[in-house]
Amino acid sequence: MKYIVMLGDGMADYPVEELGGKTPLEVAKKPNIDSLARYGELGMVKTVPDGMKPGSDVANLAAMGYNPANCYTGRSPLEAVSIGIEMSDTDVAFRCNLVTLSGEGEYRDKVMEDYSSGEITTDEAAELIRAVDEAFSTDELKFYPGISYRHCMIWNGGPTGLDLTPPHDISDRKITEYLPKEPKILELMQRSFEVLDQHPVNQARRSRGLNPANSIWLWGEGTRPGVSGFEKAYGVKGSVISAVDLIKGIGLCAGMKVIEVEGATGNIDTNFKGKGEAALRTLSEGQDLVYIHVEAPDECGHHGDVKGKVRSIERIDEEIVGPLLAGLKAAGEDYSILVMPDHPTPLAIKTHISDPVPYLLYRSTGEKESGISTYTEAAAAGTGRYEEHGYSLMKRLLGKG
Repeated sequence: MKYIVMLGDGMADYPVEELGGKTPLEVAKKPNIDSLARYGELGMVKTVPDGMKPGSDVANLAAMGYNPANCYTGRSPLEAVSIGIEMSDTDVAFRCNLVTLSGEGEYRDKVMEDYSSGEITTDEAAELIRAVDEAFSTDELKFYPGISYRHCMIWNGGPTGLDLTPPHDISDRKITEYLPKEPKILELMQRSFEVLDQHPVNQARRSRGLNPANSIWLWGEGTRPGVSGFEKAYGVKGSVISAVDLIKGIGLCAGMKVIEVEGATGNIDTNFKGKGEAALRTLSEGQDLVYIHVEAPDECGHHGDVKGKVRSIERIDEEIVGPLLAGLKAAGEDYSILVMPDHPTPLAIKTHISDPVPYLLYRSTGEKESGISTYTEAAAAGTGRYEEHGYSLMKRLLGKG
C-alpha cells in the first residue's frame, strides 16, 4: 500500500461573487479528484487548534499527523532548518519578509502594499538580505537568505511571545497599529527602510515597473523545533515535496526525505507536472508515503487572484493527481490518498482563517459509492462528518485509526 497526501495550501474559500456565488473548488474543473469523491469519504476537519493562529505552520503540522499544541515552537525555526541554519538552545529565529511599503511621511504611516515585493527573485533578494546583514549583524544578530521574499533572522538570546503580525494579514492596510511593540524589532524594521529603499536592486526594479523590496518585516519567532520522527511515530517512510522552506523544514525535522523539484516556485508558475513525477518516483523507489504540498492556491488567495486560484486547483488535478493515479494503477499499486487544504485563504479577505476545511479520503482497496459527485466545501460539510483534530487524519490514512 502506498499513501499520498495532496495538500492544496489555502484552496478552501467562501462563495465568490465573481464566480457566481460559488467557491473556487466548486468552479474548478477537477475530474480526477471528483472521481475519488464518488468512491471515497468526505468530511470537514479542524486543522487549527483553538487558541492557535491559522498559519500554514500549525495547519500543515496537523495535516502531517502532529499535534501542534504539543510540538509547535514557532514558524521561523522550521524554515531555518530548511535553509540549513543550526540553531542553538538560546537562539530565536524570526521570519524576515522583504515587503513593499508605500506612502509618504514617517515609517509608521506607510501602507503594506505587497507582502512579497512582487514575488522578488531569489537572486535579487539575496543581495538585499546581504545588505541588511552587513548593516545590522552583530554577535547576537544574523540574517540568512531564503527563497524569493522569505528569509530568516537569528537572534541569540532573543525574546519570544511577541505577538508579531504576519505581513500577509495586513495587505493594503496602514501598518501603524500592526507595528511590533518590541523596541529592537521595530528599530530594525525602520532602519531597514533606510538601507533598502534606494538600494540599486530596488532602483532597477522600479525602472522595470516592479515593486521595490524596501523594508524587512519580522514575525513568526520561535525556538528550536520540537517535531519528532515520522517513521518512528507511524511506521512508514515518508517524503515531502514542496517549494517553500516551511514545509521542507517540517519534513526535515520529522526525518522525512525532502525532494527538490526543479522549477518549483511556490506560486502558480510552479512546476506542477514535476511535482507529480517526483511523487511517483519516490514511491517507486521504496518510500511508503509522499506529502505533496502546493502553495499556489494560497498565494492566489493572498493576492485576491480569483482566476489564478481556480486555475491552480485545476492544475493540481490535471498535472499532479491525474498522472499520479494513472502511474499507481499502471504499477499495480494499492493506494490511499488524502486530499485537503491546510486552512482556507478566502479571496475576499486575502488572509488565513481558522475555519474547518473539507477533506477527501480514498482507498483503492475499499471503494464504496458515496453518493457524492464532487469535492467541495458544501459537499464535505453536507456529509455531517467532522474530525475535531486535524492530526487524526494521518492515522486514518494509514489505516491505524
